[in-house]
Amino acid sequence: MKFIEKKSRLTVPLIFLFISICLQAKQPPRFVVMFYNTENLFDTINDPKTQDDEFTAKGKLHWTPERYEIKIKNIARVIADVAPKKLPDIIGLSEIENRSVLEDIIHTGKLRKEKYGIVHEDSPDKRGIDVALLYKKKVFHYLKHHSIPIHFPRDTIKVRDILYVKGKVDGEIFHIFVNHWKSRSGGEKATEQKRVYSAVVLRRSIDSILTFDPGAHILIMGDFNDEPTNMSIMQILGATNKRKNTGPRDLYNLMYDMHNLHDTGTYSYKGHWNMLDQIIISYNLLQEQNRKGWHTNYEGGHIFSEEWMLYNNPKAGMNVPNRTYGGPNYYGGVSDHLPVFCIFTKLPPEKKKK
Repeated sequence: MKFIEKKSRLTVPLIFLFISICLQAKQPPRFVVMFYNTENLFDTINDPKTQDDEFTAKGKLHWTPERYEIKIKNIARVIADVAPKKLPDIIGLSEIENRSVLEDIIHTGKLRKEKYGIVHEDSPDKRGIDVALLYKKKVFHYLKHHSIPIHFPRDTIKVRDILYVKGKVDGEIFHIFVNHWKSRSGGEKATEQKRVYSAVVLRRSIDSILTFDPGAHILIMGDFNDEPTNMSIMQILGATNKRKNTGPRDLYNLMYDMHNLHDTGTYSYKGHWNMLDQIIISYNLLQEQNRKGWHTNYEGGHIFSEEWMLYNNPKAGMNVPNRTYGGPNYYGGVSDHLPVFCIFTKLPPEKKKK
């Protein structure tokens, strides 16, 4: 009797283990992409080539190694928690100072167990903040990259480049563009033409790819400092929420429909949500047009938010992203933006019949 009892106790866990393995085997592969504006991620070292003096221990913000370490840990935690049970495969970042801060991120917390590669180029931004791409080396096969400069006509102001990265995921080539367009500082209308011009530059780069490969997988992410319905995104770039495309140049904005919700966004300004951070894709990355290869669906865009990333703004009457600084005041938050992400899946390969 005891032998039978012992046997049954062993059998039950084995059955559950077998079921769990079978369920995992049936799950389609996942490929997670995210973008995050990290809000002034500077190291504590003064760079004489840029205007970063305030982000030093002796600067007006008193940016100490302790404060820097807290921010790095918080950013790494956000990245690690974005997708359930999976670290992101592609991570686009903006407002990072240099390669050093990227190295610190990928060697912090749960990210340490993955071997992330870094794609980064110093941009001509006067403050020295750039965009960058992190990628899992075992998932994304890096091929090449280059910076796309933005030179405004009749304007000597130097701004952040667009970062272009080409690589493969499970044999499929992706053309990735990481953006951080001109801010609205000085007024939305007064600065609109600069974002429109950035959209023109990006559109030309995309078209140059589509000329040789009309079926190319285009993946665009960034802080555009414009909404999905603004001219730069919807008209110049041609990114909409149309359920059907009319040609290979059309792009689908995964954040467009979320922008229509009054209480949703990635950045809060004076009590109003803005959808400034977006992920935009070519239509051939949508499930309705590509079921066999990597794909997502029309509602594939998501905003990641946890309570610890927010604070209750009594003036706005809602929870908003808890920023690191508000003027000279240190709040200790992770960022004034929320990250966006999407999950691509594909059908598992069919088993060959014997």
